[in-house]
Parts: sequence; structure tokens; C-alpha cells
Amino acid sequence: MPIDRTGEDRPSLFVGWIDALPVPAALIRPLSRGNFSLHASNAAFDRLGLSPAGVDAPFELRRAIERATQNDGGIQEFSCRLGIGVAARDLRGSIGPLSEESGDTSLFLLTLIDRTQEMMTERNLRRELVSDSLTGLPNRAGFEELVEKRSDTEGAGDHAILLLDLARFSRINQHIGPMAGDELIITVARRLKSSLRSGDILARTGGDEFAISSRVAGGKADVREMARRIRGCFDHPFRIGELKVSVDCALGCAIQPTTDTDIADQIRHAQIALKRAKRTDRIEIYEPEAALLSDNRFGLETELRNAIEHDGLHLDFQPLIELATGTVAGFEALARWNTGAGHSVSPTEFIPVAEDSGLIVPLGQWAITKAAETLADWDRKNAGQSVDCYISVNVSAIQLVRDDVAAVVRDALAASDVGGERLMIELTESAIIGDPDLALSVLSELKALNARVAMDDFGTGYSNLAYLQRLPLDVLKIDRSFVDHMVEDRDKAAIVRTIQSLAEVLGMRTTAEGVETADQARLLSALGCDFGQGFLFARPMDSAAALAYWRQSLLRPII
Repeated sequence: MPIDRTGEDRPSLFVGWIDALPVPAALIRPLSRGNFSLHASNAAFDRLGLSPAGVDAPFELRRAIERATQNDGGIQEFSCRLGIGVAARDLRGSIGPLSEESGDTSLFLLTLIDRTQEMMTERNLRRELVSDSLTGLPNRAGFEELVEKRSDTEGAGDHAILLLDLARFSRINQHIGPMAGDELIITVARRLKSSLRSGDILARTGGDEFAISSRVAGGKADVREMARRIRGCFDHPFRIGELKVSVDCALGCAIQPTTDTDIADQIRHAQIALKRAKRTDRIEIYEPEAALLSDNRFGLETELRNAIEHDGLHLDFQPLIELATGTVAGFEALARWNTGAGHSVSPTEFIPVAEDSGLIVPLGQWAITKAAETLADWDRKNAGQSVDCYISVNVSAIQLVRDDVAAVVRDALAASDVGGERLMIELTESAIIGDPDLALSVLSELKALNARVAMDDFGTGYSNLAYLQRLPLDVLKIDRSFVDHMVEDRDKAAIVRTIQSLAEVLGMRTTAEGVETADQARLLSALGCDFGQGFLFARPMDSAAALAYWRQSLLRPII
């Protein structure tokens, strides 16, 4: 459709086919430096409020006009924003010359599409992705983005990333309810924000975890000063409704130069420090050696998982000697691990890894099953006659809470056709007293299977005698710390005598751990202790050697 030539003198001349377009559209004549004159436009374009001369046109539009005039026959696309504040419009446009058939090749067709709603939705979604909905603070993704931007824009200097984890928050949340817990998080966020300096970045990166990024000119001294201010936020109780709640926190920090911009690594370093801070109850600053240790523990965890799944561990057995007769009453089963490369991993090294990773549960299940299998194997090697001794297996506090220990014992006994009286389950004092009601339930189920139960490391915790009286325990194991030097130390001997008397009153028997000298054995026997365990009698041995040791004790007493 040819252009009406009379339109050159009247820029606002109506051109019918432009008005038929469903989007804002105009015919423009480009001028120098991105300016233009308006030849014709439709009503939708007029409502945008652009001046006919284009002097207030967005920069992106003017640049597109310049590119269109320099690129013959090419169509230029662009995005721009028109207006300011709440009335601003987000537009996507295209501009290109009209064809020769139109009758005027100096005119260009400009079309615009209003993307305001779309962009608003996109910005809202983006805000939700990088923000914590409860506190309005940046979340983990938003925190990383802000720290990266600051690293790109700021000059040289060190930055610290500090992670803060609220202590006891899960218990507080459980007792006062999730809504009150949310209110507590909001209040903590406000206090933290008020303690930070201008330019510091605060984020909520987890349920009860906050992250802070701050520039530090004085290295560790600055970090410790910042930690002091943050700790000060928790000096006074938090008021939640009518309640006053005291909360503490653990703080871990990593200091990184601006040249190191891998934010994910910095956060990982701070997490390593935070984990250590939870144990030490003080501000911890990341050291590379700690990261190496953490990586080694992770590698050890992977190897341990494979060892448990592919039966790569074995049990050694340390005898429990009846002090009155010198015979073997039983053996304590001890997990041992030799890697495929022939390297022996100490239990003091892999047991903590198992507890941290949750592998202590399958490890405990394996130990109980293996102990029952060993008893059945001993019976077969003893001409089918039952070997008159038991095997004691340690069960961790974690397994007591997470696993059905009684069911594991029941299945192990049934699979090996072994009587429950030949298996003893050892639980630490802290595990039993930590949740006495749960312990009572589990111990009652074990007693129903005729299994025996011992309290390990007795005397090192804070046993409630009322609970101790209720629990169906068979044996109290006296911790080695009391046996060591008890011959020379009257106080230790008095403690052992007291434990022995308590056991007798409660109808329990006692086992002394860490017996290393004959004098200790004689004194323990004189005090009435029933069993002894330690290097004086034997070191842990494999299954075949343990069976031979039991047979030997029948012929000749060990002591």
C-alpha cells in the first residue's frame, strides 16, 4: 500500500494500515545521532507519550535507529524502558526500512511490544529465587551473587565470609511451635543487621543458619571484633510473645583475598570452620590444614561405606575374665578395618567418621550379625557343643535412637540359631541416661530375647540413680580411668569400691576395663569385682585365636 505523500508535511497524518496493527507502531524518518521525525503512528503508539521529534526517546531506541540506517535492509531489535517509577513500561521493539514498493524508502517501520507484565513477573520470580521469604534477606543463591558482584567492583583487599548457626533452635522450634520459631528467626535477623557495618552483606542461608560477608582490613583481628559484635546480639533473651528465649550461636569464618573469587569454595571453607566451632564453642577461622583433614575424612567415609557394604571389616575379640576363677566368661567384639591396600585404620579414626556420617547404624547392625555368626561357628568347631561364653557388642547412642536395636538382635539370633543369653549389648552411660525412657523400652525388648545388657564407661557421666534402678541392666562396666593407678590412688580405689557396692545392691555384676597389672587384678578381685578386661589377660585377637584361648582357660586358669 503506497504511502500518502501529503504525510510529509503533516507528521501525525493517519495511515490506515498502521492503525490496523495490534501493537504500537509508527512510521519514522531517521535523523542524525539517532533522532527521528514521526511520519505516522497508530493510537497504541500515541498512548506511549513519545514526543514527535523523538528527543525523549530511550537510548536503546536511538541506538537501534542508528544501526538501522547504517545497515541497509536490516531489521534491528532492541529492549528498552520508557518512563520512571511505577508508571514505567518495559518494551521490546524492532525497526527496519520499508520496501521499495511502499513508495518511500526513507521511512522506517517501528513496532513495539509491551512486556511490562512479563518483566514484572520475571523480576518477582527472580527476587523469590534469591531471597528468603521469611526475613526478606538474600538466600544462599542471592548471597553468592551479591558477594561475586562486590568482588568484581571493589578493589584489592581481604573479605571474610562468616557463617552463624543458632544453637538449640530445633529444640526451641519443637517446644514453642513453628510460628514462634519463625518469629525468633525474624528477630535474630533484625539484631544481626543492626550489628553490622555499612557495606556488610547479611543472608539467611538455611533454616537456622546466617551468612555474613564483610571487608576486613585487619585480618583475624577484624574478624574477631566482628564476631564479638555478633555474639553481643545474643547477650539478652529474645521475647517471643510472652516468652523469653535465650539463644546462643556457633561462628565459623573464612578469610579470602579478592583475587580468589570462587565464592562456593569460600563458603565451604567457612562451613568447615563452623563445624569445628560447634565442637569448641568459640569463633573458628578456617585453616587449610582443617580442609585437608575434612577432605581426608570424606574420602575415609566413602571407603568405609564400601567396606561395610562388601564385608570388608572383621571382628577381633578381647576376653572378659572371671576374676574369681580365672576362666573366660566372654569376649568383647571390636570392629577392625584393613583397607584393600593393606593399611590398618584405627577405630579411633573410623568410628567418629561413622558417627558423623550415620554409617554407625549399618556398622552396628553388621557387628551384631557377625557376633551371632561367630558364636554359631564356634559351636560347629566345638564338635557341635555350645561354647560356654558370650560375646559383647557395643551399640552407639546414634544407633539406639535411629535403629530398632531389638529387631536387629532378634534377626541375628534367629539367622544363626543362637540363644539370646549368649549375646550382650553394651550401651554407654551417656546413651542410656540421654533418653532413659527410650533406653528402658529398648532394654526391655532385649531382655525379652534373653539378651544381656551392660552399661559401658560407668562413672564417667551423670547417672540418675532412680533411672539406674529402673533399667534392666546386667553389668556395670567400670571405666578404665578409675582402674588406672587405683593401686596407688586411694580415691580411685574408693570410687571402684562404691561402684561395686552399688552394683551389688541393684543386683548387677561388674566388669573392670583397662586391667594391665596383676596388682590391679588382685585388688579388683578383693573389692568384689566380677570380671576383668585388659592387656594383662590378652590383647584383641581373631576368631580362631579367641576360641583357642577359651579352650585353654578351661584347662589352666588365666590368673
